[in-house]
Amino acid sequence: MPSPAAPLHDPTETLLGVFDSGLGGLSVLSALHDTLPANPKLYVADSAHAPYGERSDAFVTERTLKIGEHLVDAGAGLIVVACNTATAVAVAALRERWPGVPVVGVEPAIKPAVKASPTGRIGVMATPMTLRSQKFERLVEAHGAQATIVRQPCPGLAGQIERGDLDSPELRAMIDGFCEPLRAARVDTVVLGCTHYPFVSRHIQAAMGPQVRLIDTAWPVARQTARLLGMDPDLIQATERLGSVRLQTTGDVAHLREVASLWLSFPCEVGAAPVM
Repeated sequence: MPSPAAPLHDPTETLLGVFDSGLGGLSVLSALHDTLPANPKLYVADSAHAPYGERSDAFVTERTLKIGEHLVDAGAGLIVVACNTATAVAVAALRERWPGVPVVGVEPAIKPAVKASPTGRIGVMATPMTLRSQKFERLVEAHGAQATIVRQPCPGLAGQIERGDLDSPELRAMIDGFCEPLRAARVDTVVLGCTHYPFVSRHIQAAMGPQVRLIDTAWPVARQTARLLGMDPDLIQATERLGSVRLQTTGDVAHLREVASLWLSFPCEVGAAPVM
């Protein structure tokens, strides 16, 4: 009599490792938790070295590989790089180092923006490093050739958001200043090219006006993660079993705990990241 077949692996048991240079990737973590609530998740905020958008390529690659090693050692079966800069600079190195671990990166949503724009006039708000990366140029060449792409570098914006006060006068003034050239260019669609920016989308919307559509990548990233796990994101059933969510930071643990309580709608265990 043949022995019973071994049970199939349950993809909802896969630990999802997520990281960003700081706290912006919590927007991606939130979409992942809504899409894949049963999967355990480990998020690392490299806040001691944020923002990556103002660092060298070599530095970003070094940090990406160091944090990737920590996530793999912790048992992550899939890694989400919830940082546009790290994706642009170092996702290839991450995939080369651990070829057996699926990696999902984030990138400015040029393709969906082109589809959504009535006039083809699209603004992209992102860090200076993201906008000057070869990966961004390839995105524009592949999907934006028939559109007018207005690049808007936003130096310092991610760092200001990182402080946690999303309604500070300094932050709102900074957003208005970055939006002014986009208003002058008469864009009708704005790509939020940094995972920090969705947390201040209401201020960006107010600065741009209600007629402008904002697009970010958190939900497409969550759907792609589900597909790589072998799950159809449109057929995932609601579940009462919630996977654990652990947040770690190389920076101030108390600050991460405070921000998580304000920005996230689900319980998390917060601690220090053993990554120096």
